[in-house]
Amino acid sequence: MKKKLNIAGLLLLGLITFTPSLYSQWAVMHTEADSLIKKGTFHVYNIEFDSASVCFKKVIEMNPDNPAGYFLDAMVEWWKIRLFRETEKYDNLFLKKIDKVIELCEARLDTNIVDITALFFLGGAYGYRGRFHAIRQNYMNVANDGRKGYEILTECWKLAPGNHDIQLGTGIYNYFVVAFSEQYPALKPLTAFFPKGDKRIGILQLRSAAKYARYASIEAKEVLLQIYYQFEENFPEALTMAEDLAFTYPKNPFFQRYLARAYTTNGWEYQDKAEELWREILKKCITREIGYDRLTSREALYYVGLTLMRKQDYETALKYLYKCDEACRAVDKDGPSGFMVKTNLYIGRILDLQGKRKYAIKQYEKILKWKDYDGSHESAKKYLQKPYGS
Repeated sequence: MKKKLNIAGLLLLGLITFTPSLYSQWAVMHTEADSLIKKGTFHVYNIEFDSASVCFKKVIEMNPDNPAGYFLDAMVEWWKIRLFRETEKYDNLFLKKIDKVIELCEARLDTNIVDITALFFLGGAYGYRGRFHAIRQNYMNVANDGRKGYEILTECWKLAPGNHDIQLGTGIYNYFVVAFSEQYPALKPLTAFFPKGDKRIGILQLRSAAKYARYASIEAKEVLLQIYYQFEENFPEALTMAEDLAFTYPKNPFFQRYLARAYTTNGWEYQDKAEELWREILKKCITREIGYDRLTSREALYYVGLTLMRKQDYETALKYLYKCDEACRAVDKDGPSGFMVKTNLYIGRILDLQGKRKYAIKQYEKILKWKDYDGSHESAKKYLQKPYGS
């Protein structure tokens, strides 16, 4: 089961970039500061937050009037928000740091309206603040910050056409402004004020950024990973991207989850790898490693159970699926999630395969009382009429 990304959040991806890629090309930096940025960025992606903060604070000390260090320091809080999905305790600090970036950039632009470093980080700050509001479902703020971010990004592009790092932002925009209009027609009024995009061009720009951008290549790969896996359903390409990111940043649970998902969706030859990695992820959840939360545990239980079901190890599969159902009940705040619905559907299928028809029927009847996910109601009705596997 593929998880859908936050709609407005992904749209805002097209208006921002992650790292200070243009800084190295448009502003003079000391070699030491440039080295600290690279080192700190690696620590951010590898979820080594304390080490990242040390690097970025040194950059701030060395360049107190430059927004680069402040912006990157805010990204430490951003990744905490992304990983610790069941808390909002990092919100205020993130917003405070982003506002500092905006304040500093605007001060520089007051004295030089074509200060490209200030323009770049100002666009990034508005973009990330918009993404934050998307997560928290403050959609008016999403639209306002998104529009500002895109306008500034356009100015950057005029000043430095063809820059590979800018192509991260333009590529994401080109792809998602079309993709969401296609998949969610109700969003068209929200995107009406944006210029037209082109998915094909967007992917080409992202691939260029992934290959050639000095600092933005990792973020470009991450976005391509999500595009290939969730929108294009190009699972071989998703696997290539996932392996690159997960092997480079082995502590990052976001990349680990995508690699495990890619193994799961790339055919029988990868099923052993899928099961092994999901079990490893589950162990990290049990030992409470950073970012391996209850939501990750639920997902790992689901996919281990699914893999075991495919291997016809039904009894063991049921143990994991029942545990997943239990985990869903603990974390699903707004009613049964897609994970819970699909888990119970698979439980019903296994019970049917085991000849436990009475119990299977109870599962299907339960599913019909819940929200329909990926045709779950149609499947349940079909299996009520005829046992699964018969």
